[in-house]
Amino acid sequence: MSETIRRKLIEVALPLEAINRESAREKSIRHGHPSTLHLWWARRPLAAARAVLFAQLVDDPSARPEEFPTQAAQDAERKRLFELIERLVVWENASDERLLAAAHEEILRSTGGNPPPILDPFAGGGSIPLEAQRLGLEAHASDLNPVAVLINKALIEIPPRYAGRPPVFPGAAHSVEGVAGHWPRATGLAEDVRRYGGWMRDEAERRIGHLYPPATLPDGREAKVIAWIWARTVTCPNPACGIAMPLVRSFWLSKKKGRPTWAEPVVRGREVTFEIKTGPTGPRLEGTVARSGATCIKCQTPVNLSLIRGEAQRQGLGETLVAVVAEGDRRRMYLPGRVEDVRTAAIPRPTDAPDQLVTTPSHDVDRLPMYGMRRWSDAFTPRQLVALTTFSDLVGEARERALADQIAAGVPEGEAVGHADALALYLALATSRLADLNNSLVTWSNSRDQSRNLFARQAIPMAWDFVEANPFGGASGDLGVSLATASRALVALVPTGDGAVSQQDASHLRLGRGFAVSTDPPYYDNIGYADLSDYFYVWLRRSIGALYPDLTATVLTPKAEELVATPYRFGGSKAKAEEHFERGFVRTFTRIRQHH
Repeated sequence: MSETIRRKLIEVALPLEAINRESAREKSIRHGHPSTLHLWWARRPLAAARAVLFAQLVDDPSARPEEFPTQAAQDAERKRLFELIERLVVWENASDERLLAAAHEEILRSTGGNPPPILDPFAGGGSIPLEAQRLGLEAHASDLNPVAVLINKALIEIPPRYAGRPPVFPGAAHSVEGVAGHWPRATGLAEDVRRYGGWMRDEAERRIGHLYPPATLPDGREAKVIAWIWARTVTCPNPACGIAMPLVRSFWLSKKKGRPTWAEPVVRGREVTFEIKTGPTGPRLEGTVARSGATCIKCQTPVNLSLIRGEAQRQGLGETLVAVVAEGDRRRMYLPGRVEDVRTAAIPRPTDAPDQLVTTPSHDVDRLPMYGMRRWSDAFTPRQLVALTTFSDLVGEARERALADQIAAGVPEGEAVGHADALALYLALATSRLADLNNSLVTWSNSRDQSRNLFARQAIPMAWDFVEANPFGGASGDLGVSLATASRALVALVPTGDGAVSQQDASHLRLGRGFAVSTDPPYYDNIGYADLSDYFYVWLRRSIGALYPDLTATVLTPKAEELVATPYRFGGSKAKAEEHFERGFVRTFTRIRQHH
């Protein structure tokens, strides 16, 4: 006799208004949100994933006529379930263990006390398996992309192993952060990330802090530099001029009320310098470069983008310092660049920087080779490369330090190695995430007085005037900020269910029977995940490749098997790209159906 399949709540109705409202609101939530652990493109809202999983497993009242025999009884029960969902999707309730336990009990009632493991074969940023785990379910995540796999390991596989355990950093277990020695959930692991990461930052500053000297304020005091603002330059094609013309999108430095500030270019002979101006008038020019091309600031000669690209590819674009941003009394101070600022930045690039070629002609990343940046390391200034390679090296040193601390404390070696490896992953993700704010494509927000990260959208755009943040400046781009963010994301997790993560091609998925599949697959060529994620992969491979040799065996992320409809992988044929995508989907969901 075949098993009766009861109709689930998701097949009948959902409180969509509440789900949509909280999903939209979630975009503005940063403190403790899992997305702040590391960037992934097009993450699914946690609120929606949580609600869908619950409704996917919980019976609709109409499927239980023995309990709810009348329409009125069914409506009342459905209303009760809706009210539970409406509370579940609120971000502030995401760590409410009593509420989550109540939701888990509802799932147990509808699954005979034996809920199925949840599998997301296109896990990406991990929203669905993470929410399955939050609901107390066994969560399985797989993805072809190694960056996605590492993010999922950090979110769902590792935290349950260390739930309730104190930190291993010497003295941390008895610090004020732990309440009477109680370290709930993954708070002990989060404290280790903060402590060992703090050692990393201090050690890095000791080694390379001299590359980030303080600024001198107008009153003679020294102040910490937040960032240096540079502009790329190209040679003016006018033979009578020939200056290194600055390419500046906007001369505005700050549009905040009370003290509008801009950089005023000054041309003396063949030299262009910048003075810092304030006042109500604003700059006489908005900028020198637009979508169609640039204009020489001295002779007004128009220069089209093809000429700029040609020079960039032949010899590379130059750079000139526009301004220095320093920390003043409760506000940013904008100062003119000094000769010593330029001299300090003019250092040799490290020989062991990630020099993998940007091999794909994808429109998501093609701005790099188009402007002479043929290798991933070319997207960074020499000083940024020194900082990121130093931080990457220190991930391994922090791991060895954590391992030695545990063995000295009597922890068995196997257990100590596991914890040290887990810690290294979080430190590597914090360092990789730092690359989003420490590259030569970061721009300055003149409305917020701070750096804007590179990946504001799912592409790598060109930046003409760019920001070189101080990784020890205590603001955006500081390793300490990245580590604090990672630690807060760990604290907010609720690792109540087991988690397992694997790297798999979804069209050749290996899974056992009885899994419930919940996923949001990629959509044709909407986002080139593999092309974009190479940007982070080269840094993760450098810092923890030895700990994850299978995941980092390839020089760049796997692309041939990726289920996206990318024409460049098929000789420019859109039809062949779509055929690859659609056939892959048929194979994937055929296998899922066969193993259900």
